[in-house]
Amino acid sequence: MMWASRWETPMLRFTRAGSSHVGLVRSGNEDSGFSGASLLLVADGVGGSAGGEVASATTAYVVAAEAMSRVGLRPAGVLEHAVAAANVQLASGVVAQPELTGMATTLTAVLTDGQRFALAHVGDSRGFVLRDQQLTRVTTDHTWVQKMQAEGHLDPAEVPFHPWRNVVLRSVNGDPLSVPDVVPLALREGDRVLLASDGLTDLVPEDRIEEILLATADDEDAADALVEAALAAGGHDNVTAVLGTVTEGPAQAPDGLLFGALCDPRNVVDPAAIRSDATA
Repeated sequence: MMWASRWETPMLRFTRAGSSHVGLVRSGNEDSGFSGASLLLVADGVGGSAGGEVASATTAYVVAAEAMSRVGLRPAGVLEHAVAAANVQLASGVVAQPELTGMATTLTAVLTDGQRFALAHVGDSRGFVLRDQQLTRVTTDHTWVQKMQAEGHLDPAEVPFHPWRNVVLRSVNGDPLSVPDVVPLALREGDRVLLASDGLTDLVPEDRIEEILLATADDEDAADALVEAALAAGGHDNVTAVLGTVTEGPAQAPDGLLFGALCDPRNVVDPAAIRSDATA
């Protein structure tokens, strides 16, 4: 009876939308995205590392699976547990396939239990909230240039052109000590949440992102328009935009839309195969 009442009680949830494109230069898509009623997520395989698509898809899969199986629990705790589980899965994948040594991914995710929201963030994918026609970034990049800028050693005007602008200092990489920033996020009905890989934010300025969101009311159309803007600006990287508007309504089944590398199950470290290899 308690379960039934949860499904009948109005809850805050996300509309589901997103778009991902390999870009105009890369041969494969190392971005992964997930868009569900309770979870929005973007993961971007760290450039230059082995198995970037495996790292992002596995992390996205594990985080989504953990979140979907822990409906109603404290969002921050669920995200912390989910990222720890993803690190275990990546470490197991390296044991089974040593050629994946060094694989890593960014992660930006927002989870709700229907009332509370939490944000998990590590790396240089970004999260934004559009409220009252104003776009606000809610994440801070874990990059070398951001660190130098925060310490006063680098002029903000130099950041977009610095040769080390994409050097990521923190990631999900199989190390149990590699943990994300997990913080509460104050959202209300009508807010639009955008999570994006750096293939979007490196090429499309935030004021232009805001313009596109304000001009495009439909979330699916807006996600497509954001990706198209990145491609028009050169598309030198994979680009992924996951978008959801906070709405109120009955709780929905724990499922979602998949984007990028997550769409190919061959990119996900298979725990059954790992156990089989270990006992062979």
